[in-house]
Amino acid sequence: MTTIEAPRSPARPARKGVNWEKWGWIYMRLSGLVLIVLIFGHLLVNIVLGDGVKQIDFAFVAGKYATPFWQIWDLLMLWLAMIHGGNGMRTLVNDYAHNKTVNRILRWAILAAVVVMVVLGTLVIFTFDPCPVGAAADQLPSFCPVK
Repeated sequence: MTTIEAPRSPARPARKGVNWEKWGWIYMRLSGLVLIVLIFGHLLVNIVLGDGVKQIDFAFVAGKYATPFWQIWDLLMLWLAMIHGGNGMRTLVNDYAHNKTVNRILRWAILAAVVVMVVLGTLVIFTFDPCPVGAAADQLPSFCPVK
């Protein structure tokens, strides 16, 4: 007599340890919700309020980055968006790159790109100085004090 397995029974026993795919799925949903708030807040302040796009210049960015609130806001937006996008690309690679070597190379390339962009963006946010010491006066913005 042949026994038919119950539908949806696991083909292999469940692995022990952290389920990274589940946590990646949860991260995508939560980061997506937070990104909606961050992005629309960013657009509201930068474009809708004030003079619109024409107000955005070097002085506008310098004024925003002079306060920790906007540094943290932009940092959260950068980190969440880059990791969200990198995780989405990783999912696409896993779905469509069936060759193990190609899959591994693409996933490492995505990781490298995300890490480089996050590090560079973080450096820009926290080291941005519109009035560097020792710069020529004719190269400084008009709001910088002449030294």
